[in-house]
Amino acid sequence: MSQLFYLKECSSTNDEISKFLLYENSDFIGLHTFNQTKGRGQYGNIWTQTAGKNLAYTLAVNTQNILCSDFIFNYYTAIIVRDFLAKLADHDVKIKWPNDIILKGKKIVGILIEKRKINQNNYFIIGAGINVLQENFNEISNAGSLLTQTGQKFALEELSLSFHEYLSGKLKNVPSDQTVLNNFNDHLFRKDEISVFEIEKERQNGIIRNADIRGELWIELEEGMRSFYHKEVKLLY
Repeated sequence: MSQLFYLKECSSTNDEISKFLLYENSDFIGLHTFNQTKGRGQYGNIWTQTAGKNLAYTLAVNTQNILCSDFIFNYYTAIIVRDFLAKLADHDVKIKWPNDIILKGKKIVGILIEKRKINQNNYFIIGAGINVLQENFNEISNAGSLLTQTGQKFALEELSLSFHEYLSGKLKNVPSDQTVLNNFNDHLFRKDEISVFEIEKERQNGIIRNADIRGELWIELEEGMRSFYHKEVKLLY
């Protein structure tokens, strides 16, 4: 059963979602707020949002019906979020490996997926922070919002409900691993373009060639092809 709950304010929707998984068969339970005070990003990073301007959202998905690997699940989630925003913005949207969403060169969505046991059930806890109406990002030069990148003002509550229904619906039927992988690579940010990377605190030129089924990113460097896990390489853009 899919439901969407709302909190006027909370520290982190990923942390608060457990309070809403009240029944043994809880699945596709969503929680959102427009005032998240202590959001978390990938690998302990802080994800800050301006109150009343953006969407902080979490979806709890029971793992018992998800048959793919964690890597494929992460990729597929990023694809769904990308597709939703591409329809909304009427513009090409890219996925910055492993799962940031880029619109016209700016990051507008950060995704954090955790696995957690709650009330004897195992869940994927999918957190997404979507910049919707924020205009000023201070020192974060690579961040943007739907407003800054499209000029359109979206109603937060309406967008939240549409997003919850779209994400929940798509996650109920995960395609084959190869289909997911192909789709992910088709929309990979800066794929087959010369880019600058930070590797072991040194800057190098390279070309992103593809992401693989093990969650690694393959980059063609001057010394040849190398694969990286997240945090082993940073794309500078």
